Amino acid sequence: MALTGATKDVELGHIRDGYPALASWIGRDPDNESFVFRKFTRMSARNLLHLQSRLTELERQIDALDKAARHSSDLEAKQSSRRWETLTKYAADDSRGEKIRLQKVFELSEMIKQYHEALVLQNQVFNMERPSNRVASVCREYVTGEASKDTKLPIISGRAKDYLSDAADLVALHKGVEADVLSKALKAHWPIQKRLALDPFDRTTIYSSYHVTWTVSVISLLSATILLIGAIVSLYAVVDPKARLGMIGAYTILFATSIALLTNAKRVEVFGATAAYAAVLVVFVSGNLGGGISSQCLIQVADGIYKNAPCPA
Repeated sequence: MALTGATKDVELGHIRDGYPALASWIGRDPDNESFVFRKFTRMSARNLLHLQSRLTELERQIDALDKAARHSSDLEAKQSSRRWETLTKYAADDSRGEKIRLQKVFELSEMIKQYHEALVLQNQVFNMERPSNRVASVCREYVTGEASKDTKLPIISGRAKDYLSDAADLVALHKGVEADVLSKALKAHWPIQKRLALDPFDRTTIYSSYHVTWTVSVISLLSATILLIGAIVSLYAVVDPKARLGMIGAYTILFATSIALLTNAKRVEVFGATAAYAAVLVVFVSGNLGGGISSQCLIQVADGIYKNAPCPA
């Protein structure tokens, strides 16, 4: 987790003073990776189930009122099911059923809106990603005070202090900038890190994200150069067809592995790029640019008869 700013500038001038210090620590992360909170998946499901049950009961009541109006001998009651003006007109009369029907219509409008909003919001929460193991571990260590080997001092108390304990119930509000495997590995084990926090329970270290990005770019450039130029040179030098076939397979595997590790390409993109790379190598070997292909000359074998054959030395 890359942190910037002077850690001496602790909010309110206090260290581990509860929610103020925790909020300050979360806000100091320029990558916003520390914005990790609970999804309350079980409670969200409970809320949707209750809303659904309330709507089910409201649906039953409205259907019953519609059925009563449909079988009523009152022509105006039947007409109120077909004409909005009739429904609103007789709804002002407390002695008629149209008043209850109109109330249920307005209740349905509010309830269905609340239910659909809850569904949409829950869908958006499900589309959010979980925090990486690195980020979750750093946040959990700071909140629980696990930096101390002897005495653990949680930054907040009560039941809320364990809000990071269930990894499956956590959500990251901001996706980390690293997406490829190599970037994640380098950020987790970057050798040049500093610790500037005054809090003895805060072991969060600081490093430059630019250095990680630059290193990944250099490695990607070298890998692309080796896999392209190296493959061409080696295939040009080798004459044995079986050896070439094996080299093409090996280079294709290396290329697919590099795409998966050094980029954030999707699986379909990895398949497409690998197929194109293999096709280039096959075309190179089968063409006249490959090594071991002698030049051809037109040689006369009889009067008026010619054929292609290797040129004499």
